[in-house]
Amino acid sequence: MTPESPPTYPDIEIYLAKAPLEALSEWLAAAIGAEPLAPAGKGKWRTRGRLEGHEIPVLLVEKAADGFASLWFDSPATPWESDQTCAHAAATTLGCEVRCSLGGWQPGDDPDRFLRVLPDGSEAEIHWPDSGH
Repeated sequence: MTPESPPTYPDIEIYLAKAPLEALSEWLAAAIGAEPLAPAGKGKWRTRGRLEGHEIPVLLVEKAADGFASLWFDSPATPWESDQTCAHAAATTLGCEVRCSLGGWQPGDDPDRFLRVLPDGSEAEIHWPDSGH
């Protein structure tokens, strides 16, 4: 990695205000060639995608935080540079509010700082869960 290259995210996690399974499965199929989401326990769904020869495990947990579903890509080989670029793609494609962390978390960082992305592409930094929503 050179000083100019962006940091590599070991995984991507976003939080979805709505998690319509059919629309999510269609988006994941288009983005990473994933099979439809399959049940993996109460309120949990899994699938695996592939991109450029890399396997990308995906986990959806419904109602993970304040009514939002967590969508976790357990791979650095996603098509998104960061949680933020993934959040923008999800918000515009799925037409729902998406939240994500503001970057890689380090000890001493405020764990409640999140980015809220709306379907129109607008974004705002929020404190979550104390964002008033």
